[in-house]
Amino acid sequence: MKSSRNPVRGHSKPTFAELFTPKLVTVLREGYRLPQFQADLIAGLTVAIVALPLSMAVAISSGVSPDRGLFTAVIGGFLVSALGGSRFQIGGPAGAFIVLVAATAERHGIDGLLLATMMAGIFLVAIGYLRVGTYIKFIPYPVTVGFTAGIAVIIFASQIKELFGLTLTGKEPGELLPKLDALASAAGSVNPSAVLVAALTIGIIIGLKHIRPSWPGMLIAVGAAALATALLTLPVETIGTRYGGIPRILPAPALPAFSLEMAEAVLPDAIAFALLGAIESLLSAVVADGMTGRRHRSNCELVAQGFANIGSAVFGGICVTGTIARTATNVRAGAHGPVSGMLHALFLLLFMLIAAPLASYIPLAALAGVLAVVAWNMVEKNAFASLLRSSRGDAVVLLVTFGLVVFRDLTEGIVVGFALGSVLFIDRMAKSIAVETDVPLVGEDVADTENGGRTAYDPDQAGNAETVVYRISGAFFFGAASTVGTVLDRIADQRRNFILDCSAVPFLDSTAANVLEGAARKAQRSGVRFIITGASPQVRRTLINHGVKRPLVTYASSVKDALAQLGKREH
Repeated sequence: MKSSRNPVRGHSKPTFAELFTPKLVTVLREGYRLPQFQADLIAGLTVAIVALPLSMAVAISSGVSPDRGLFTAVIGGFLVSALGGSRFQIGGPAGAFIVLVAATAERHGIDGLLLATMMAGIFLVAIGYLRVGTYIKFIPYPVTVGFTAGIAVIIFASQIKELFGLTLTGKEPGELLPKLDALASAAGSVNPSAVLVAALTIGIIIGLKHIRPSWPGMLIAVGAAALATALLTLPVETIGTRYGGIPRILPAPALPAFSLEMAEAVLPDAIAFALLGAIESLLSAVVADGMTGRRHRSNCELVAQGFANIGSAVFGGICVTGTIARTATNVRAGAHGPVSGMLHALFLLLFMLIAAPLASYIPLAALAGVLAVVAWNMVEKNAFASLLRSSRGDAVVLLVTFGLVVFRDLTEGIVVGFALGSVLFIDRMAKSIAVETDVPLVGEDVADTENGGRTAYDPDQAGNAETVVYRISGAFFFGAASTVGTVLDRIADQRRNFILDCSAVPFLDSTAANVLEGAARKAQRSGVRFIITGASPQVRRTLINHGVKRPLVTYASSVKDALAQLGKREH
């Protein structure tokens, strides 16, 4: 019976069930006792306190009522932690989705938004089970930095109206430049009270971060702003005046309104939700891995994100994804495993039941101040500066991604940035390959060996003008194929024997195999004997599958063996 054990790594390939078993099950199997529960309880409460104002702020900025942000955090957050492939991931509404959600709600209404969210969840489940999540991790670092910085600019721009209490004559535009133009036109309607509330909120958050970093600065700041607004009867808009407060219970589950026409209309939005959700959640999981030394399972995490989005849509919520700030807070608060994320969702539900009436007093300017701080913290300023200095290629990828996200479209920024990053990688890999003669400039010292370890000197091999030996070093793929092909075409037709050493080629693709097949045919027409040496079993299999075999070429284990074959033939 053939074993599935890997002889190199010493372990068997994981089964489907093992790959998609939630981390919650793993943690419970390790042994979950009262100390672990206490740690998760404290961490869950801490994250819930942070998530409460953020969830409402993200929802309002996305063009929906604040209660939908809470529904998303409760249902989506619980499912992400219960089913996910990360021990510490916290799910909920995220600032990265503000522009997409707002645009979808404006074009298709709430029903269209809920349908797009559910469809995105189905796509994420499919992506996870098809194990495509492994490849999403290959997004270049400059793309993620540029994307995150672009999102931060968009979030801050979306809060200017509330930060200054501006009154616009028409609807606030979604695109950045028209938005700034409209806001500038309304500069005369600045509300000093709103500016004061926003400044108070931002000042408390920043101050507590430096003086008492363990305190829930955002919640304290929002509470202080609400108290000041109520006591001083400041003329600013609140959740109560605009939305009439928030409900104290979750709505009854219901499927979004469905029709083929609506599904077709929201399909692009659903794809954008799924793509952005996958990137954002896996990026958050990677951050948690870096903080804890653990390792998440990408595809299991995407499946959980998918079910969380489906569940959120059923309860009237918006898009769910892994949130970096709340996940980092969870880790710093001492979480032991996914139970903390589940408790965070239950605490948010408890806050809704108890404190819903108090939410009516929260000023919108205070929530705008919270998001302004979030936007500032999102920008990886040191990484942005270092990438601009590192290389021209990385700087171009960074700036193009950033520019497209800010001025065009989030999805377009990611796709174009990824494409540019891939081209840059291909260019660098293509330049790393070398084609050289088999005589190094400086050879390494090798000890003389006995008992047949060395062959006797053969004067016939000295200065053999009939044989040429070339070595290829590096990955031989489509990016380097044209370069190598040009070199091989320079083989002098008067040479009778051509040896190509592939012992330093770790990988070879179909384009490279086609180049070698063409070179072999040219050699055959010219009467040149073509020998390939040192090819690994994988490389040799690819070459043979593409016709690089007898009578075009012969194979040898090494250059020495090839020379020996030629010597026997001549004698």
